[in-house]
Amino acid sequence: MTYDLHIHSCLSPCGDNDMTVNNIVNMAMLKELDVIALTDHNSSRNCPAFMEAARRAGVRAIPGMEINTSEEIHAVCLFPTLEQAMDFDAYVFSTLPPVKNKPEVFGDQIIVNEDDEPIGKIDKLLITASGISYSELPELVSSYGGIFFPSHVDRSSNSLLAIMGAVPEDVEFPFFELYHIGYAEETIEKNEGLKEKPWLHNSDAHYLWDIAEPERQLDPRIEEMLRESGILK
Repeated sequence: MTYDLHIHSCLSPCGDNDMTVNNIVNMAMLKELDVIALTDHNSSRNCPAFMEAARRAGVRAIPGMEINTSEEIHAVCLFPTLEQAMDFDAYVFSTLPPVKNKPEVFGDQIIVNEDDEPIGKIDKLLITASGISYSELPELVSSYGGIFFPSHVDRSSNSLLAIMGAVPEDVEFPFFELYHIGYAEETIEKNEGLKEKPWLHNSDAHYLWDIAEPERQLDPRIEEMLRESGILK
């Protein structure tokens, strides 16, 4: 299965305003991706429109979020149902600090409907650290029926390796995301906690043209995990 499981919409302040749900779905169709996920920063509030737009287009879609932990580690969370994603969204939102977004500095945080019409904006800044620690993620995300994986573990900022310096032995995750896939073998060899785990490479798209090309196929082990959890249908 060709995939892109890390895509931001116009709700993420660093996401382009053209990243509306239909534009995302249509770009995925043009690129012939088999499955996509919407993973805005600390929010799933564009997932209702995204899931409806995908349903109408016949695109396999997953509701999700890219959470920013209290340590500033990014992790992608995926859920079997929209309801579970929105319940998780409500909890995460309650842990965000009361910092108001400055659109002129950080960008807009636009909520759209299934027809790409703006229906609201989030005033609280979504790219701040949540009140949820990285060590809490396995149990917390599982309690909402979801799966999480560390985002771009090899990136120089907001990544597991950049923040922690190594992979903590006491926090289990099923697979992980690499950013610099040209150095995949080297990165895995240097980090014991990554060995023998499957990995994936997503676009982390903030602009339409960044959405993944159909060049990579989902590792069968990851596909099986997503199917067993009900996330991939």
